[in-house]
Amino acid sequence: MAWRIEEAVVRGEIDNTVEGRTSGRIWLEGRAEPLVLSLVGDCWRDLAGTRLLFKNPQPAGHGDFKELATHQTGIVGDITASRKNKIPLVGEEEFQRLYQNKSEIPYEWKNTLYLEWFSEANGRVVIESAAYQLEVCPHEWEMDEDAEEAQKLANLQAMRDFMAQVIQRREPAQDDAKDAGELDEFDWEERLKESDRLTDAYQEVLEKYMDDADSERKEAFVMGWDGLLDALADRDEAGEDDFAGDDDDFESDDDADFDDETGDDDGELAEADGDDWNFDDIESHPLQMRAQELAMRAMDVVPGDTGPGTPAYQLISCLLQVSGKLAGALNERGSGYEPETGYVLAILKRCLNWLNEAVGCCQQLMASEGDPDQLAALAHIRSSAYEIRDGITELRRELK
Repeated sequence: MAWRIEEAVVRGEIDNTVEGRTSGRIWLEGRAEPLVLSLVGDCWRDLAGTRLLFKNPQPAGHGDFKELATHQTGIVGDITASRKNKIPLVGEEEFQRLYQNKSEIPYEWKNTLYLEWFSEANGRVVIESAAYQLEVCPHEWEMDEDAEEAQKLANLQAMRDFMAQVIQRREPAQDDAKDAGELDEFDWEERLKESDRLTDAYQEVLEKYMDDADSERKEAFVMGWDGLLDALADRDEAGEDDFAGDDDDFESDDDADFDDETGDDDGELAEADGDDWNFDDIESHPLQMRAQELAMRAMDVVPGDTGPGTPAYQLISCLLQVSGKLAGALNERGSGYEPETGYVLAILKRCLNWLNEAVGCCQQLMASEGDPDQLAALAHIRSSAYEIRDGITELRRELK
């Protein structure tokens, strides 16, 4: 996905004094040579025809950017110093406290420096900050409104092309061949990987456009949901009132793929809707119950204030993944629906990977733990993860 390097930036410069070309140099903390940008396309109107100098007052060098190529050749994305963003008025610690308590977070709208480009070597690279010190040199040429709109449309197309590479959708011919019979474990794994890529891509798209006044259309366009674009156009043509409450009538191509994967294309789960659905009829699988109990126990044992990427955070995340995925694959539903064996095998294989990662995180926590009681609790979590892993391995053997 995108490289986000704003925290590591020390200083930089963007030069769009030559129409149709944008160049620049960006120095990163802990890296001797600057990134050298050579991009096709122009900045937005505020920076088109000028040279921008920027400095980060508080650079941090904790990011790992060794794979980021020194020479960044490609095409521009959105490059502007006038993008409006919501900026919290509280520090990180207070922000997390308010967020966890579901309290209102005070913020204000601020102009934000947004530098985005699509590199041939590294894909999408983004620098986004409202804290940089900026200096804009006099314009050597002026961009009119029509030219800016044309550049923004080109940027949207570049984002769409990049997302298409990320998602890597299957060809219709591949679907027709696979849908002829029941999919095996490996076919399901490929579909699950595509689902993962689709989810990651949509999260990135939401992050970029969620505050945009025209977010619906931009999100639909860059995700390649042309059916949704048509539906939005029809809605505008008919008027909002005619479409009120009709969101369920639209199904994107990717939603249809998901329905196919879960066996719902023939309405097999329709009976589970409304009054026919009874949560009392759901029978939890013993493995899922053990996984859920382990995740809850780990949340009590492991500190809850650790951030993403830490062993404690990854441990909880992996165990919750296992519990959630086992619930979807193994728990029997009152409707009588049972997922395909290949799908269950693919999910179980993923759960094994998450459990292995959880065990590794547990061992890291144990290696740095000095409290005997905490050490014993972590050892119990690790042994329980081993037991669930053995149970999943045995279940896979039975299903095969």
